[in-house]
Amino acid sequence: MDNKNEVKQDNTFTIVNDNGEEVKCEILFTYEDEKTKKNYIAYTDNTTDDEGNTKVYASIFNPKEENPVLLPIETDEEWKMIEGILSSLTSNEENN
Repeated sequence: MDNKNEVKQDNTFTIVNDNGEEVKCEILFTYEDEKTKKNYIAYTDNTTDDEGNTKVYASIFNPKEENPVLLPIETDEEWKMIEGILSSLTSNEENN
């Protein structure tokens, strides 16, 4: 996916995919990690995989930029942290 995006007030933003198409994405959460000093964003385009699960993506970004660039998460440790947060959010939603 391209890094061009635009954040809206309703927790959505638009990215341009590899085919040049605009895709509206919903922000699931943002997180600043004190250890890595990086900001993370988890989001979905509300599409599903072959098993019916909603596709979720995560990236590193700089929230101080007007139009933040989404950068790839590169380490297993960072992915495990993001997956832990998603797991926690999912279990909290199921308990409400």
